[in-house]
Parts: sequence; C-alpha cells; structure tokens
Amino acid sequence: MDGPTADAFDSAARRFLEVSASATGHYDDPGLGEWSVRDLLGHTSRSLTTVETYLDVAGDDSDPADLDDAVAYYLAIAGALADTAAVAQRGRAAGAALGEDPMPALTALVARVPERVRATPATALVRTPFGTMTLQGYLPTRTLELTVHTCDLAAALGVNADVPHDAVAETFAVIGGLAAAQGTASAALLALTGRLPLPAGYSVL
Repeated sequence: MDGPTADAFDSAARRFLEVSASATGHYDDPGLGEWSVRDLLGHTSRSLTTVETYLDVAGDDSDPADLDDAVAYYLAIAGALADTAAVAQRGRAAGAALGEDPMPALTALVARVPERVRATPATALVRTPFGTMTLQGYLPTRTLELTVHTCDLAAALGVNADVPHDAVAETFAVIGGLAAAQGTASAALLALTGRLPLPAGYSVL
C-alpha cells in the first residue's frame, strides 16, 4: 500500500518516536490524566502494534467489509471508548511491556510496522473487534491516535509537538467527518474560524 494514507501514517509514527526520545528520564512523570509518561507511550504504541496484529491475520478483498472508513470505525467504538478504566489499564500494560527503557522497542516498531503497511495491499481486510474494514479505511484511525497522542506527549514533556503536515491533515479529515456525522460541525467550524469558543466539554471522541 502506497500513497498519502500510508505516508501520513509513516510520518505520524516517526514524529511520535522523535518526541518519545525526550521522555528519557521522565517515564514516571505525569502523562495524560491518570497515566504516567510511560503509560502514555504504551497506549500510543498500540497504534502500531494493533496494525501489526491485524496484518498478521488480514483477509483478502473477497470478504465483505463491515465498516467503510475511519469515521464509521469511531462511531462503532464509541461505547468502548466510554469504558475509561479498561482503556487506562491497557495503556499501563502496554507501557510496562515496552521494558525499562522503551526506546529500543519503540524504535523497532516504527521501523517495522510502516514497512509492513507498504507491503500490504490497500484492499486487505483487517478484522477489528468492532467490524471488518480495509487497511485503507482503518489506517487513518491509527494516524489520528499517533498524532493526537504525540501532542499529548509533547505537552507532558514541555517540548514542541511539531506534528507533520500530512498527519495533521489526515487527522483533521477524520475529526471533521466525525463532527459532521454527529451533527456538531457548526460548533467546530465557528470555533476554528474564531467566531465562538467551543462548548464546554466538546469532543468528537
């Protein structure tokens, strides 16, 4: 799979790794919410490990797809995202699995997973717990997670996120699609164009 979707995923992964290098010596510092920096690294790394896991058992395009794109995926998982305790625990477990020094494991993931993506057809079917979808449809969800959590990580570490243009564009496309699907796009548009502040607690996720 080549093209802008794969490029954006690759860019997001590489920037995550670059920002992660600033975490050395700060793994037990506050990261995001109840997570430490290590936990946040672990949670974000799952955007790579889940792709690899799904590619290990990917099907061909003769099978039907349940979910059309990233927006459909996020709408399907809305209930699971509400289980914050389970999400938090998976992040902690993933952080612990990276080892005492997470950088070698993260470096290996970022070197390996984008290459596996490029070696896989865009039409290959990945089987998520919430439905089957093409790799082309699924990958923007991982780009979004990598991009947003790189921003979280940079904020926790006091460094510049400087996320790549293509990763940001892919992320905003998904976020905009979600806002439209949820009927909240006007609030987002008015805020992003400086008309009005976002309503308290506004989120598309």
